[in-house]
Amino acid sequence: MPLSLTERLVFKLLKIKEVLEMTSLSRTAHFLKLDKNSEYYDPTYPRPVKTGARSVGYVEQEVVDWVKARMDER
Repeated sequence: MPLSLTERLVFKLLKIKEVLEMTSLSRTAHFLKLDKNSEYYDPTYPRPVKTGARSVGYVEQEVVDWVKARMDER
């Protein structure tokens, strides 16, 4: 059964370059937020979704929600 337009938008996967652009984070800061052993670890930061043997994507809506939450903290 094909996904509706709304479902396709919710499940759009982004590559790291797009995530870095949306969050304005450096590549290093991005990976530190994902590293549970880092002092900069952020459990709310969007987790990668494995899409292949050597590739991952990030759910666009999760990235948007994370950025919006940062804006709401102001």
